[in-house]
Amino acid sequence: MTAQTTPLGHPRPASTAGLTAVLGATGKTGRRVADRLDALGVPVRRAGRSTTPRFDWDDERTWQPVLDGAESVYVAYAPDLAIPGAPETVTRLATQAREAGVRRLVLLTGRGETEAQRAETLVGEAFPTRTVLRSAFFAQNFSESFLLEPMLEGAIALPVGEVGEPFVDLEDVADVAVAALTDDAHAGRVHELTGPRLLTFADAAREISAASGREVAFVPIGMGDFTGGLAAAGLPGAMVDLMQYLFDEVLDGRGAFVTDGVAQALGRPARDFREFAAREAAVWTP
Repeated sequence: MTAQTTPLGHPRPASTAGLTAVLGATGKTGRRVADRLDALGVPVRRAGRSTTPRFDWDDERTWQPVLDGAESVYVAYAPDLAIPGAPETVTRLATQAREAGVRRLVLLTGRGETEAQRAETLVGEAFPTRTVLRSAFFAQNFSESFLLEPMLEGAIALPVGEVGEPFVDLEDVADVAVAALTDDAHAGRVHELTGPRLLTFADAAREISAASGREVAFVPIGMGDFTGGLAAAGLPGAMVDLMQYLFDEVLDGRGAFVTDGVAQALGRPARDFREFAAREAAVWTP
């Protein structure tokens, strides 16, 4: 594919954009999406376990009140679409959304994840105009998620070697999500979102060290040591299995290529990892 010089569409003016329900509105992507919609003047229903109305993936009775009256819905399934039964769960949600009169559904998925791609297909059958954001490994996993603590301790030990990954900035993911939630031009599309270059995890550690002044080493370890360490730290078995799946299958090189999905959707290049590291440097600065 070649990058477009203009975006597929522009967010509609706040006066014409309808209510948007953001599922997982306190999560890494959901809060960015909701904040952007607020800034545009789009009415937002932030939905989660602590909101009113409450939304809980494990309690389908909570779904309808969140969907009622919504024109668009942003769907980020937690903890991950790789969890057994997750594709069927999001498909039931998509069916309810269509029956409730929702016009746009934007689904966040992951590149190289078999179950995530199955969810894309099933949701597409239930909600044919859905938009998919098929995203690479989030850059923000180094600054807001499970890699932050090891970064602050000076070393990230992971069961991955010289495999390159086009880390994607969640600011880009959120920008594409808002475009798809407010413009019909994205209906039915799959936006595969990556950063503009491949980096190994060792490269990423060096970029962050240069930006923040904190020396961070990358230490390759075996899968057994990795999962054993997670279990010893008290991580639940299901989450240990999910992390093993992520590093054993998804980060095996199958995603070691960049796409122009951000440019296709927004008409501008994707943000580089170096820009992310410079912007977030204070998080790691000693």
